[in-house]
Amino acid sequence: MKNTNLPSSVRRRLPRYYRFARELLGADVLRISSGELSSMMGITASQIRQDLSLVGEFGLQGYGYNVKDLYSGIGEIVGANRNYNTVIAGLTGIGLALAKHPVFDLRCVTLRALFDDALAGTETADLTVLPMSYFERWCTENETDIAVLAVPREMAVETAGAAVRAGVSGIWNFTGEDIRADRAKNDVAVVDINLHDCLMGLCCEIHNGGRQ
Repeated sequence: MKNTNLPSSVRRRLPRYYRFARELLGADVLRISSGELSSMMGITASQIRQDLSLVGEFGLQGYGYNVKDLYSGIGEIVGANRNYNTVIAGLTGIGLALAKHPVFDLRCVTLRALFDDALAGTETADLTVLPMSYFERWCTENETDIAVLAVPREMAVETAGAAVRAGVSGIWNFTGEDIRADRAKNDVAVVDINLHDCLMGLCCEIHNGGRQ
């Protein structure tokens, strides 16, 4: 099930709702109020009610939310019930850490191939690392959904272009280079994770609002 009319701010929060619903089910909690969710998630109860009203009918006034329905309904919207073929380009630093992390298997995302010139021919995460020259062709021939970019920054735009030409649906970008411009020209979802910006954002919070 897709919902193309959801505001981007709600889309960004849905994975958190999904994660908390999964944790509640694991704790045998079958019903929860917006107020209880608010305390757990750090989101106002009114915001929770507004968000969830946009994605489905999961609760009743005076009853709260059915956690099973919440989990399955949001899971359908975020696409957790399908499998996404994924590759990683670049295995120095964050790329290698991601290749060895269980995050992909835990989210119905299958890591299918790894690309790195320096490590080509070696084994990582039960996969034989391929040279970068194979990247575009492999992604084209193997219906790749997500390309994780962890190549050096100077290779970011070129690698992103190869991913777009190969027909990927989404790019998870750890290069530090802003490649969102590609999204305006192509129907490709892009999430940029700039570690420098994240760290400086934390420093800014500490300096201006938290401990100094």
